[in-house]
Amino acid sequence: MSQRTVIGVLGLGEAGGAFSVDLAAAGAQVRGYDPAVPAGPGLVAASSEADAATGADLVLSVNRSAVAVEVMEAGIGALPEGSVWADLNTASPAKKERLAEIAERHGIAFADIAIMAPVPGPRLQVPMLVSGPGAVRAAELLSGFGARVEVLDGPPGLAATRKLLRSVYFKGMAASIVEALEAARAAGFEDLLRENIIADLTAAGESTVERIVSGTYQHAVRRTDEMAAATEMLTDLGVTPSMAAGSRDLHARLSEDS
Repeated sequence: MSQRTVIGVLGLGEAGGAFSVDLAAAGAQVRGYDPAVPAGPGLVAASSEADAATGADLVLSVNRSAVAVEVMEAGIGALPEGSVWADLNTASPAKKERLAEIAERHGIAFADIAIMAPVPGPRLQVPMLVSGPGAVRAAELLSGFGARVEVLDGPPGLAATRKLLRSVYFKGMAASIVEALEAARAAGFEDLLRENIIADLTAAGESTVERIVSGTYQHAVRRTDEMAAATEMLTDLGVTPSMAAGSRDLHARLSEDS
């Protein structure tokens, strides 16, 4: 690159901290700001969101969905023309669309970036998806420093949609496993259930998803009763049956629709 790229990073926690350090090590001038975490070595310590955005080619907002709008409104006015504001927070598609509208009012291109795997380990090379009017430019800038960014041809919210659909499956499965092991621990069978879970996951193959889906619809009535019993058992064990009750209710809805 003919001149040094300036990247503002808002949020220096696990993801933002790793990205900022890697970007700086790769040659970017990184202006970092986090009200709770000091900027590390190699970063320009900014005093506010606006200070971090000043003169930046790209801003990465890596904090929390709950403050994404507030952070953007505090900093976007300092971005020069032609810059990109990228939001990497796990937020709903509707929230990403709202952020894009705010950016458009300021004449700034917006990029919706979804981080698709845990950051520790791959750090800046973690797989990412990006959509929105600033997607191509954001991907060009980040890829120039070693990031792995796939551009999606679509509006803001598309990257978020892809991530959250996977989250429903993966985080839901993780929560069910945690709840089941908690109940098994209370019942004195944690090791046995852990072995069962490992065996099931290890044996999964191409036909697993279709078998799970078709079986769930086919046996919805019986499984409603089964999960109602499981919910009662967890309650008796002193375990809050959040996932078991949700499974019971889903099977009940499927049985009514069939």
